[in-house]
Amino acid sequence: MSVRIVVTGMGWVTPLGHDLDTVWGKLMRGASGMAPITRFDARTFPTTFAAEVKDFDVSSFVKDMSAHKGAALNSRFALGAASQAWRQAGLHERPARDARRVGIYLGAGEGVIDTLNYVATNLKGWNAETGQIDGKAWAEAGLRLMDAVREIEQEPNMPLAHIAREFGVRGPAYNCLTACAASTQAIGEAFSILRRGDADVMIAGGAHTMIHMLGITGFNRLTALSTSKGDPSRASRPFDLTRDGFVMGEGSGMLILETLEHAQARGAQPIAEVVGYGSSADAYRITDIQPEGRGAAAAMEQALRMAGIDPHARRADGRAPIDYISAHGTGTKENDSIETLAVKRVFGDLAKSIPMSSVKSMLGHLIAAAGAVEFITCVLAIRHGMLPPTINYGTPDPELDLDYVPNTARPAKVDVCLSNSFGFGGQNDTVVVTRFAP
Repeated sequence: MSVRIVVTGMGWVTPLGHDLDTVWGKLMRGASGMAPITRFDARTFPTTFAAEVKDFDVSSFVKDMSAHKGAALNSRFALGAASQAWRQAGLHERPARDARRVGIYLGAGEGVIDTLNYVATNLKGWNAETGQIDGKAWAEAGLRLMDAVREIEQEPNMPLAHIAREFGVRGPAYNCLTACAASTQAIGEAFSILRRGDADVMIAGGAHTMIHMLGITGFNRLTALSTSKGDPSRASRPFDLTRDGFVMGEGSGMLILETLEHAQARGAQPIAEVVGYGSSADAYRITDIQPEGRGAAAAMEQALRMAGIDPHARRADGRAPIDYISAHGTGTKENDSIETLAVKRVFGDLAKSIPMSSVKSMLGHLIAAAGAVEFITCVLAIRHGMLPPTINYGTPDPELDLDYVPNTARPAKVDVCLSNSFGFGGQNDTVVVTRFAP
């Protein structure tokens, strides 16, 4: 019999808030986290808005802030989300049996923002338009601006290091950076580590911020960001005919996954159960999705197969095999069309009876952290019997004909959810989560 893997804790730091209840409430109301960029002067950029995390103080989440001196923004987000998940799982009161069997698997991005913004603000002789730095100015000021801590904090494994230190975690430790699929992959791989017996507990999730000059410029050059004028809250329009790109977000989502046996032994209460994971590569162009959706479909099919779910068979009560799909749903022309095609490819005639929405319409795109945050929305949908909406859906695209839960949250019986993440380079990852049944 397969080892059962359950969720016992969750936490997030997002543009809509820093705790489960606040953020979920705003998602249910269709609130938007988009606003003009404040991290740097973006007035001359094609995109002038983003979904920034506001009013977040990591010191209220950690035991000793001096242990995390110099932590970059992505590490601070990760610590905040992981602390929430750790406490919800009761690990602060009912610890794991052996710290050597508590691991971490993150999909976390680089921490370049602090260094880049610091240099841009303080270094004289740097031309922001050309990106060129005067050599003499750098020689005089570079060592003062780029200290050892800032150098280290650029590394994408630093959120993992901070979490390990905070909680004394000494088991398997991994970080992947597979673009926008990273934290979904991290959840899936943590699930796999637990199933094969290499750990009892895993902290899994992601953290990222790319709201800096380099990040915004790069995605503008890729023509992936929305350049809408007017109200930023209406800029992210997944599945809408007028969609013109995603809105950059930031934050972190963290989960505590553990074997059911271990959770029960320490008296923890399972919140949900992870039952399937699929991963695939498009083997196509680096910046484009395979146009027939074959990679996305392969990841979904693999996850469903592992979960023992037939995508073409209704359940005994007549419901479709899945109650809700958390779509990757970026709001780009290409992604939304191909994800829709892939869902149809997997579920056939049943696709139109499965609700599918994108919380990126409210939170923005959290890049490496997006999948973990969206996985948490699946668990909360199961818990509360509510589906988050796709806001800003005003003009249907005649080629996109699935149920995108337009504009308003919807009550529903939710027992089984599928969460999709697709990343640049052709990385596709899918996780299936269900209501926990003792």
